[in-house]
Amino acid sequence: MTRWIWAAALALMAGTAQAATERAIVAGGCFWCVEADFERVPGVSEVVSGYTGGRTENPTYKQVTAGGTGHYEAVEIRFDPARISYDQILHMFFRSVNPTDAGGQFCDRGESYRTAIFPLDARQRAAAETAKAAATRDLGKKVVTPILPATVFWEAEDYHQDYYKGSNIVLTRAGPKRQSEAYKFYRASCGRDARVLELWGEAAPFVKAKR
Repeated sequence: MTRWIWAAALALMAGTAQAATERAIVAGGCFWCVEADFERVPGVSEVVSGYTGGRTENPTYKQVTAGGTGHYEAVEIRFDPARISYDQILHMFFRSVNPTDAGGQFCDRGESYRTAIFPLDARQRAAAETAKAAATRDLGKKVVTPILPATVFWEAEDYHQDYYKGSNIVLTRAGPKRQSEAYKFYRASCGRDARVLELWGEAAPFVKAKR
């Protein structure tokens, strides 16, 4: 009997731990940048870069960025709802992108770089609609970010995960750089933070105006 009770307790604890983690799937342009932003949010345990929304199974980065797969570069944000809510994540998401741009994000153009939200159930869909309406009201401009049915989330290749803090040497337009430095160079040259500040000002959660 004792062994059965112990096994039941372990199963209950495992179920509780699993229930303590929820997921949010969003597309905000370059997944390196969205991953880097949300991994520093308290209550977020992990952010995984991947592809979703399209037709091609087991897509590669080359296929997705070439176009024609229907996939978005997206991230799966895994979070503790006791520390941060899905609504708060969407609030930050909208204010970390340009939701008025239907053709991509910042310097990255094409279907794979568009913004989107992929709710996983009816509750998340309702929250997404509310967040989109709030972003439209606060921005005072038309928000074109669609709310789409969730499909399979395909994890991106290993070298894309945590790209922003990698130590490998890669070749950039400015010459060879450590991966983390190459990421910073890309983000700055793409104009992401500058445009987000222009749109959202002090409401931007991940970048602040220099004083």
